[in-house]
Amino acid sequence: MATKTITIMEDAYKLLLNRKYKHESFSEVIRRTLHKDKDVMKFAGAWKHISDKEAEEMKERIASIRRKSTIDLLKRLNKDDMYRY
Repeated sequence: MATKTITIMEDAYKLLLNRKYKHESFSEVIRRTLHKDKDVMKFAGAWKHISDKEAEEMKERIASIRRKSTIDLLKRLNKDDMYRY
């Protein structure tokens, strides 16, 4: 297979590196990341049957769960800090 050499900025390299799995080549990262089946627009309108009220209720439930998980995490981190010293 033919190869091409490209020049990218350091920040772009770091973005690729952060998405790279242990035994994956950079070509594989680019293919996986840019693959056409990853187009989020195919989901456009998927929730059109959800009312505004239902959407707001879902957002409120999500926000509540996030707050609770953040509080739980902070409690665990503080507990772990007590055992470090």
